[in-house]
Amino acid sequence: MLFTQEERPLDIIPVGRIAIDFNPTDMNRPLSQSEHFNKYLGGSPANIAVGMARLGRKVGFLARISDDAFGDFVEGFFRNEGIDVSHVKRCVNGEKLGLTFTEILSPTQSSILMYREGVADLMLHPDDVDEAYVASSKSLLISGTSLCCSPTREAALKALTFAQRHDVTVIFDADYRAYTWKNKDEISIYTSLVAQKSDIILGSREEFDLMERLLGLDGTDKASAAYWLGQGAKLLVIKHGKEGSMAYTAEESWKVKPFPVAAMKGFGGGDGYASACLHGLMTGRSLPEALEMGSASAAMLVASHACSKDMPSQDALEAFIREEKEQYGTMVSRI
Repeated sequence: MLFTQEERPLDIIPVGRIAIDFNPTDMNRPLSQSEHFNKYLGGSPANIAVGMARLGRKVGFLARISDDAFGDFVEGFFRNEGIDVSHVKRCVNGEKLGLTFTEILSPTQSSILMYREGVADLMLHPDDVDEAYVASSKSLLISGTSLCCSPTREAALKALTFAQRHDVTVIFDADYRAYTWKNKDEISIYTSLVAQKSDIILGSREEFDLMERLLGLDGTDKASAAYWLGQGAKLLVIKHGKEGSMAYTAEESWKVKPFPVAAMKGFGGGDGYASACLHGLMTGRSLPEALEMGSASAAMLVASHACSKDMPSQDALEAFIREEKEQYGTMVSRI
């Protein structure tokens, strides 16, 4: 069983990055030539939080945000989505939210320019982590970006310790960003440390390769599955972009094909995948059903302009799955 059946006030508490995304409205051109942008709440853990709240989950958050107008924007957005902000604290030394400017060269070519120096989300301190708050949730989601430096690294590890003490399911979303990490060995050391204590591990093949850099594995999905399941993980999801994803438990393995859509951008799908798949598992859906929900949400997100703002509701997600399956058939097959 992936999640406790005990009734708790929250279903999930993500830890880590909250940012501001600026996505161009004059698309299909280089970022250097883009002049008009829409502002959205961003950051992988924040997107997942919104996605799960839209689907009816009870969501909290552990983070630091800026004490300015952008901080007001984040707090207001979270409140409107029903996300608990009691442990989203303001910075006191002038740190600002990270800014992300996206480049959409074509539906299949996207890139991201991040401003990540002295940002608010990396100021989460161990003193900000309350044991009772972590214990009030069924699950804790740790983002890989929260492990890149102190003090947020120690805050994430403290939250992980409390989660293990109180039977809180630990979800590790690798969420690799090159910025702020010092070298690849550091990435491997800290991400593998958290992965070894996690119940669910989500990441791309590239992210698993970085995580496993010092472990001597051969870089295949089967080797990754054997190792991490052997370490105690209950579910492993390895994403391969346009090729879909693979999911492994000790008992079964599944291949997940992406739902065909007319893509608008090449980012955001992973956060949609995580939020919908985790929601499905929490509602008692079978693993293939939950994976199907994740794949559907991912497709909906790459076909839309925003990430957090365009996270689907349960009704929209089910309608999309129904219509796509009538046309293309099942997307999940056992291997």
